[in-house]
Amino acid sequence: MLRRVHIRDFVIVDRLDLDFSAGFGALTGETGAGKSILVDALALVLGERADAAVVRHGRERAEIGAEFDVAASGEAVAWLTANDLESEAGGCLLRRVVEAGGRSRGYINGVPATAAQLRELGECLADIHGQNAHHALLRPDTQRAMLDAHAGLSDLARRVVQAHRHWRDARAAWEQATASAAATERERDMLDWQVQELEALAFDPIQWQETVAEHRRCGHAAMLLEASQEALATLDEGELAAGAMVERIAGRLADLCGYDERLREPQQLLEAARIQLDEAVHALRRYSERIDLDPAHLKELEVRVDAVDAMARKHRVPAEELGELLRRLASRRDELAELADPQALAGRMTQAREAYLILARELSAGRAKAAAALGKAVTDAMQGLAMPGARFEVGLDALDEGGAHGLEGVEFRVAANAGQPPRSLARVASGGELSRIGLAIQVITSRSTTTPTLIFDEVDVGIGGRVAEVVGRMLHTLGRERQVLCVTHLPQVAAQADWQWSIAKEGRDGEVLSRVTVLGREQRIEEIARMLGGAQITDTSRRHAREMLGL
Repeated sequence: MLRRVHIRDFVIVDRLDLDFSAGFGALTGETGAGKSILVDALALVLGERADAAVVRHGRERAEIGAEFDVAASGEAVAWLTANDLESEAGGCLLRRVVEAGGRSRGYINGVPATAAQLRELGECLADIHGQNAHHALLRPDTQRAMLDAHAGLSDLARRVVQAHRHWRDARAAWEQATASAAATERERDMLDWQVQELEALAFDPIQWQETVAEHRRCGHAAMLLEASQEALATLDEGELAAGAMVERIAGRLADLCGYDERLREPQQLLEAARIQLDEAVHALRRYSERIDLDPAHLKELEVRVDAVDAMARKHRVPAEELGELLRRLASRRDELAELADPQALAGRMTQAREAYLILARELSAGRAKAAAALGKAVTDAMQGLAMPGARFEVGLDALDEGGAHGLEGVEFRVAANAGQPPRSLARVASGGELSRIGLAIQVITSRSTTTPTLIFDEVDVGIGGRVAEVVGRMLHTLGRERQVLCVTHLPQVAAQADWQWSIAKEGRDGEVLSRVTVLGREQRIEEIARMLGGAQITDTSRRHAREMLGL
């Protein structure tokens, strides 16, 4: 349930902090006062696409925050837990910041989140029925999705789409193999030869690094040996050897330290240098003894290096990537081996089709049951919406081959008058009828969802009088089960609400800003009287408003 909302610098709202209650709440006000701005702000924080145009003129950014109580929404709690975004306090705080430059940022319980994450979580928290929802009902995909959601079949419908895609891909592979068997066989033969050639090379990346290093050493063995022997001669051979000279100088200074202790430091440094020179001499001797001048071994290394380099040039890849190349070619060869067997592909296609049909038939059974129940419920609701004798049904038209969304097409049909056959909703319903039918469908399907907050933005446009009173009762009844917010121009609907806010524009410091007022009973009487009588509020309109609220 939505607990509170704070809005900063959003369109014509400078600062707004609202606390929401349970039940059915109505948002009323003059046309253009900004009633739908609140709904737009909620849509944005629930993951709708951000637009820099929503930032109030002259401000750097707009900010919307919404706090929800998710205790009663197991789906929202499960999503937060699965994404490690749960709050220690047990609630859920969503925040969206839109900068004047167009960049937007989202947060869930203080943790940065993407718009997609906000949308996913938002679907568990609130359901917004916008002003154009009635017209969206005319689209087949909307009708199908609404039926599936009402029946709890949305997940199964997604699995049917995936199964159909697998069947389609398997059929395409079989058709391709059948049409190009000869070309596939030629490519497979070439790949088979390339794979055998690479396997014969027995390339190993780690071993290759060792081979290159050893080849470098063996190729320069003579130069390395000569340099090491020259270093040994300089350091340790003859009277002018560096080691012997340093030792003599260090000994001479040691004798003189008795006369001047200041010579102790250079004498110690020379002694340390002598020790380092001795260690260097020993290391050079060991190195010289291990240098291999074996021409035969060098020849073997050269042959290996040349073979690897030649293979790398042939396939136009660095030598280090030959192992990965072998993996790719072998994988492609295995794929072609399967493609070269149309019978195996036909079997795979048949299995994919059977898997699709199992899911699609299950979906069809669920749709048939839900279609009958939804048709009866909407038909019953239409009788109270000034459409006596009208009938609504959900048509399920079988598709010969089936499709991505199942074995049938879904179509909403209506008979506006008794005795008439049901026809497509898009062809029969007038504007006023569409509003009433659409509202009935939305209210009825909302009852089957687990979403705790339902928001209706002027979905009652095109109705009035007794029908509006029935609509108000429908929303009031729905408000007993969950939180319902409704932006409305109809006093008959607003009077049925458990609580009411008035939204108006006001001038402030040369700007036009939106203001929200929480209405008490007397204020509600004045607001509903205004909705009844317009600018001139009379005692008669007040009395009528008081009677409506008394109902």
